[in-house]
Amino acid sequence: MSSALVLEGGGLRAIFSAGVVDCFLEEKIRFDAVYGVSAGACHGCSFVSGQHGRAFHAMADNVGNWRYASLRSFLLTGDWFGEKYAYHEVPDRLTPFDYEAFAASKTKLHVVTTNCRTGLAEYPVVRDFVRDVDLVRASASMPLVSRMVPVNGEFYLDGGIGDSVPAEQALREGHKKCVVVLTRDASYRKSPNPLMPLVKLKYRKWPALVRAIGDRHRRYNEELRRIAELEKAGEIFVIRPESELKIGRLEKDPEILRAGYELGLETARKALPALKKYL
Repeated sequence: MSSALVLEGGGLRAIFSAGVVDCFLEEKIRFDAVYGVSAGACHGCSFVSGQHGRAFHAMADNVGNWRYASLRSFLLTGDWFGEKYAYHEVPDRLTPFDYEAFAASKTKLHVVTTNCRTGLAEYPVVRDFVRDVDLVRASASMPLVSRMVPVNGEFYLDGGIGDSVPAEQALREGHKKCVVVLTRDASYRKSPNPLMPLVKLKYRKWPALVRAIGDRHRRYNEELRRIAELEKAGEIFVIRPESELKIGRLEKDPEILRAGYELGLETARKALPALKKYL
């Protein structure tokens, strides 16, 4: 029976998901497909390559370097998360990525991106990390603090704009078992974006993107409603923090990141009996 893992984004808050995927690797729990959004797409790469600990270290070991993520990087390059450092130096040298294991894996990685022209989510498959690294980068390129990423004649930004939690997409594509990892607790609901005046100014030539960003909170909250229904019906399995994560989207404190990672590990381990029964 085909299975899928859905990884929500959330910037550095997704360190929680790094703990969850490491628990899955420890238990040799695999999936036929992974749907990764933003930082969840990055963690999905490490999960597919089977590298325990890499999702955590790729973030936590590099977040203090201004070339990885900083205002300085944004001012110099247009990207808060530096392209050359985060997507080339880190996987090639600092926190090595197993390109061969990724390519050989039977798990299909979908990274969720948002088409800036249409404002709609797309779900391309990353088959070769070197060739398709811009798809991963596009998925994790947050609006206002990232440049648009050109891919095949189109421009893309953060997948969370178009589809923050693509559980229903996974079900539509035929996966009968779907495990969803959220980075917000059950009480969370998204509020309207307070930076819409800046969004409208910066993306004034991209009206569909502006509408998608402006409407994101409504679509996200509707996704949460549907996830609750599907979870109650036993159609999906959800792992989420039990209470609010005290981790900022652009968190820098290594102790806070370590605590978030360990919470993800602990939460997933507690869920194992029920999860294995579901799968």
